[in-house]
Order: sequence, then structure tokens, then C-alpha cells
Amino acid sequence: MSEFTPHPVPSGLVLQNGKWFRNDAKGRLVPNDLVRPQDELMDEQVRKIAGYALALSDQLRRFKEHTFDDISAFEAILAQEYETSIGGAKGNKTLTSYDGLYQVQVQVQDRVDFGPELQVAKGLIDECLNEWSADSRPEIQAIVTRAFNTDKEGQINRAEIFMLLRLDIEDHRWRRAMDAIRDAMRVVGKATYVRVKHRPDTEAHWQTVLLDIAKV
Repeated sequence: MSEFTPHPVPSGLVLQNGKWFRNDAKGRLVPNDLVRPQDELMDEQVRKIAGYALALSDQLRRFKEHTFDDISAFEAILAQEYETSIGGAKGNKTLTSYDGLYQVQVQVQDRVDFGPELQVAKGLIDECLNEWSADSRPEIQAIVTRAFNTDKEGQINRAEIFMLLRLDIEDHRWRRAMDAIRDAMRVVGKATYVRVKHRPDTEAHWQTVLLDIAKV
């Protein structure tokens, strides 16, 4: 059994007049003895997993806070005692252990949104694709489709938009479209990431410590 303590999660049971009820997804009180056994079992499993996930999320948040606090304290010591600093102008920095086997990277990236010029770019790209339809490469059409397809929150695919900018196409309309995409970019904030890496020896490649549950 894991010694990891899960976050407290309510049982979902409600006691009224000496009887146990559960709220369903519509907010209605349902007598617990009318809840199907499989639904009760699923509820139990979901609450158990959620408890561990919430506790793990809290740990990751504390880890990030402590990491930035520790690096800030280290930088303050460098500035005070040695009149020097680490990192670049944008805040990116890399700290490496003395034996070269462990590394902590802090990366600061702009968060980019797109203005109305993006629709102008889409119109110009559509003109190109319609004219090239017989000759255009299907991979270009696929990138364009993925780039401008919005997700459930109405957000466009930023990675695919940036992929369009890397395509070397001479058509003047395409180039105008790429200019419109660049004009559409708005920096709306910054995101700071911390990555921890390790390797068994100095000849080996760095391996990132996986903190993304989808990649573990």
C-alpha cells in the first residue's frame, strides 16, 4: 500500500430523517438504497482516485513554489556576495550540479493570443488552397485545417499556426497571409516552467524527470 495520503473527499452521502441519500448530477436527492450497485461502486472508485489526484496536485504546486523560492534565495546570495547573476534577460536559467549529473532549468515563455488579422490570413490562405487544389500537397492542407479548427473552448491550434509560418512558399498571397498572422500575435502574459533533468554519467543524454501524468 502507498504511504501517500489522499486529499479528503466527501462521501457524497446525505443523512435526512434517519435515511441516507445521494445527490445525483441534477442536484436531486436519491435514496441510497435506490442507487444501482455499479453506480455506487463507480462513485467510490472516482472519489478514491480524485483524492489521490488532488493531493498530488497540491504537492506539485508546493514543489513549484519551493523550487522558485529556493532559486530566488540562491540568486540573492550570488548577487550579494559575488555581484553576479545567472540566466538571460528573459528570465531563462539553468543550474547544474557540480558533478554534472543533475540539472534544473527555468524557462519563461510568452503567452500569445491572436487578433482579428488572423481572419484576414485565413482568407488569403483559402484563396491559395482553392487555386492550388489540384497541385497542393495534402500535408499543407492538413496543417491549415488543423490550425484553424477551434477546440471546444473556441481556441485555435497555436502550434499548427506557428507551423504555417515555417513553410517556405513563394506565393505573394501566402506571404501576405504570414505577415497578417505575425501582425495578429498579441503577447498576453508569461508562463514560467521548471524542468528537472538527470543522467547516469556525463557521457549520457539528459533525461527529464516526468511531472506530466500523461507521460509517466
